[in-house]
Parts: sequence; C-alpha cells; structure tokens
Amino acid sequence: MLDRLQPRPGARHRTKRVGRGPGSGHRKTSGRGIKGQGKRSAGRETPFWFEGGQMPLARRLPKRGFHSLHPKRVEIVNVAALAGFAEGSEVDAAALAARGLIRGWGDSVKLLGEGEAPRGLRVRLQSVSAGARRKIELAGGSVEIVA
Repeated sequence: MLDRLQPRPGARHRTKRVGRGPGSGHRKTSGRGIKGQGKRSAGRETPFWFEGGQMPLARRLPKRGFHSLHPKRVEIVNVAALAGFAEGSEVDAAALAARGLIRGWGDSVKLLGEGEAPRGLRVRLQSVSAGARRKIELAGGSVEIVA
C-alpha cells in the first residue's frame, strides 16, 4: 500500500532548468530580467537586513555601552528553590544540577535571597548575596564561598 503512494496530479512541478538557451522556454536571460543586481551571480541572495544601499539601521543608530567578548555567565538560584534539600545536606553546583535547578552552562552559580530558607543547609557556592547568607544562617545553616 505505502509503495503505491504518490503526490496528487499537478501537486509537483518540474524544476526550472535555467541557462539552457532560448529553446528551454526561459529565453536568453533565464527569467532574471536585464542588467542590475538581480542578474549577477548571487545577486538575489542579499541578507534580510540589506536596505538597497541605504545606510543600514544598525549603522545609523548610536552605540552605547560595552559588550564583553568573554562574559562571565552566572546561573541564578533563589533560596526558596532549596526547599527540596533535607536538613543538614550539602548544597553545591553539582547538587543543584542533579536536581535540575541549574542547567550547568554557567561559569558560576549565585544564590539570591528570595523566599524562605530551609533549615540547616551547608551551602558551598561561588557567590551568595548578603540577604541569602543572612537567611541561611538564621535558619541554622552555613555558607562557604568556593572558587
């Protein structure tokens, strides 16, 4: 049954064979018109931001700020996300990645203080905000900054 399937009549067109002379049905210019950019090889493959020779928008607008070529990528975790850890457990980047709280693509992990801290966690991360540190220590835990 499947070997007999084929497109409906008229659904498929023959590919246009251009540059095969006047007898091909496309005449001498093969459907490209006369002269100009579109006639040249790769002439129609202009990028989508091309504005016909006008000064492009990206060059007309003023530039501000600085974008590093090697930015430090920091993954963010809030204190509330640590609720799944048992009391007395150690929280580090590997433990967070194992639970799916971070993706693992960042250079470092930073703990922020939104939410309530679970009791008695030992946190070992690259950076911790002052609010997060205060909440964890008030809940009986400890914070250690690792390099």
